[in-house]
Amino acid sequence: MKAIIRKSLARSKRCIQHRLRVKQWPDRPQPMFQAHNIQYERADRTRGLAAGGIGAMHLLAQRVGLIEAIDRRLHLLKHHRPYHESDHVLNIAYNLLAGGSRLEHLELRRNDEVYLDALGAQRIPDPTTAGDFCRRFTYDDLADLTQAINQTRLKVWRQQPDSFFEEATLDADGTIAATTGECKYDMDIAYNGQWGYHPLVVSLAQTGEPLFLVNRSGSRPSHEGAAHCLDQSIALCRQAGFRKITLRGDTDFTQTAHLDRWDAAGVQFIFGVDAMPNLLGIVEQLPKTAWKPLLRQPKYEVLTKPRARPENFKEQMVVEREFENIRLLREEVAEFDYRPGACGKTYRMVVVRKHLSHSRGQQWLFDDTKPLFYLTNNRESTMAAVVSEANGRSNQENLIAQLKGGVRALDMPVDNLVSNWAYMLMASLAWTLKAWSALLLPETGRWSHKLKSQKQALLRMEFKTYVNAWMQMPCQIIRGARRIVYRLLSWNPWQEAFLRLVDCLQRPLRC
Repeated sequence: MKAIIRKSLARSKRCIQHRLRVKQWPDRPQPMFQAHNIQYERADRTRGLAAGGIGAMHLLAQRVGLIEAIDRRLHLLKHHRPYHESDHVLNIAYNLLAGGSRLEHLELRRNDEVYLDALGAQRIPDPTTAGDFCRRFTYDDLADLTQAINQTRLKVWRQQPDSFFEEATLDADGTIAATTGECKYDMDIAYNGQWGYHPLVVSLAQTGEPLFLVNRSGSRPSHEGAAHCLDQSIALCRQAGFRKITLRGDTDFTQTAHLDRWDAAGVQFIFGVDAMPNLLGIVEQLPKTAWKPLLRQPKYEVLTKPRARPENFKEQMVVEREFENIRLLREEVAEFDYRPGACGKTYRMVVVRKHLSHSRGQQWLFDDTKPLFYLTNNRESTMAAVVSEANGRSNQENLIAQLKGGVRALDMPVDNLVSNWAYMLMASLAWTLKAWSALLLPETGRWSHKLKSQKQALLRMEFKTYVNAWMQMPCQIIRGARRIVYRLLSWNPWQEAFLRLVDCLQRPLRC
């Protein structure tokens, strides 16, 4: 970063900190918002763009070779008059990064001359053309697009430090993508009574990247096709150089027919197992000495003094209205060897026994126990560590929630299963670009601890927060003969990291 830019950032930071300093205010006779006589005028020469971060995203796509990979692998257009396949794919992803949430919002982008100039485009596809592009896809084309993105992903991973490749944890889960449409081909009614589709998501837990997305009819079982996607994910992680691979999934993803094969290949797994009668019988026969108290680690470390827990208002309402209430009293954990019916090997079964108290109002009803089973080939970790690792899979639910409500990649706006699958892949690329922008941030040097913290915060950031903090940077767009200048017009706390990323993208990546 240039010294003059660094000084300008520091000056802006000092100004806002001085403005927001702790101060004893006198009693104000008027509200804080004092603006009046507000007038609007149009600028003739100065042209600005709200989503100033879009230039960095396009620079990122160019630098990692995503545009070239898409055009090389995906062939849907006989003639490029005027668009290429990468134009269509990035058009949908950039729309979501620029603040749009629907396919129709492309019309706002294409009528924004400054947005077009910022990307060096004379025009971009309108919503109808984008929908037609989605309908051109076949199953082979979906595989080609996924392959193009994942091969580019390998380049991004190669920029990471050696510790990044210590372990890859692959999570698999399904979710219902409901739709109010009635004419969408291959939609069906799901187990919960909702009409729509049932996408499968396989993701890398360490970065939150969706590696494989598969669209399915709403009535299909949650685990359908999961083994094939997990095999593809394992091959991708091995190609990247991960030294250890762990598979995780809930009770619908146990995949007992494939466990022996994965175990022989050196792949570790932790899957939930349904509380079947034979397992309950084994648990009843375990001696008392087999059970140990389950002590869970705190979610975070208190750096200052612990604060008193606020009064539980919800609990009060449950008691007053005499709803049935279930409280967790304590947890115990045990283990035993178990061979599933479809397996030739014996694996480790870790069982958590939850002791529950049922009450209504202030009246105790009865105590109960609920067992939870986890099947794993991990023989080294403690029982508590296995349970903690299995529970870590819940982070994928946050990813699915972001793909649904943040990115809106699972809105299913087109007319059939394959075209909606194509839209899902292109829209989820917005989340993938977010993850790549975090992964490509440099984390070495004098302030390495701070830089690593920023990197992790960006990876965990919700999509809407990312759009507001990283993308919505007002810029003046100056288009010259050989370059396009984004002149930042305001400051926010993430701007320093943003400019460090831009500096990094100006240099060649490691091969």
